[in-house]
Amino acid sequence: MASEEHQGSFIHPMEQFIVKPLFGDGGDVGTLTITNAALWMLLSVAAVAALTIWGTRGRALVPSRIQSVAELMYGFVRNMVEEVAGKGSMAYFPYIFTLFAFILGANMLSMIPMSFAPTAHFAITVPLALAVFISVTAIGFIKHGIGFLGFFWPKEAPGWLRPFLCLVEIFSYFTRPVSHSIRLGANILAGHAVLKVFAGLFAMMVFGGLGALAVLPLAMMVAMTALEVLVAFLQAYVFAILTCVYLHDALHMH
Repeated sequence: MASEEHQGSFIHPMEQFIVKPLFGDGGDVGTLTITNAALWMLLSVAAVAALTIWGTRGRALVPSRIQSVAELMYGFVRNMVEEVAGKGSMAYFPYIFTLFAFILGANMLSMIPMSFAPTAHFAITVPLALAVFISVTAIGFIKHGIGFLGFFWPKEAPGWLRPFLCLVEIFSYFTRPVSHSIRLGANILAGHAVLKVFAGLFAMMVFGGLGALAVLPLAMMVAMTALEVLVAFLQAYVFAILTCVYLHDALHMH
């Protein structure tokens, strides 16, 4: 019976996403409760700070490996902001770089076994997306005033079609934070859940005496891990580049 319970306990792919208190008896999570989500977000911030501040403190002409990684990430995001968001966008580079670095750090740390994936939770991705939506909208009104509303009025379209297209543009604009947040959260959640399923199958086969067949889920775990590392970077990139696209719309209204 104990063996059956032990084997059956391996496949719980969604258990890894449960937010739990770090201290106490594991009761309810309150407003000020320190949770595993808070811990791993703090670790993500610490990792990014260590890379960008401590890793570049020497500013050596022949950079160390850590300095090279930090400079590569800095240059990558800077080029993305310049090329996608366009003229006048570099004032917002620190914000976009912070978003990219935090999401990338959280995604990469979540690949550590027994870790926690904050970016798999909509409670994290939705505020990030809303912050982008609100700030970009504010920038649009600050730069263009009431004229920013012209962004929703397609002047090139036939007159009879403009009201309908205006409604479409408004709906599309206000669904931006929804797609922005779901894209990040759903991809991280799905990938980690699949990884946990293959890990459970591997453990069940090993403890069930099917060691020879266990190589199949093990091979899938290795392949999925490599894929998830790529996804971790791609999702940070997609979130940042969409922010640049939205910023470009606010600055240039096209």
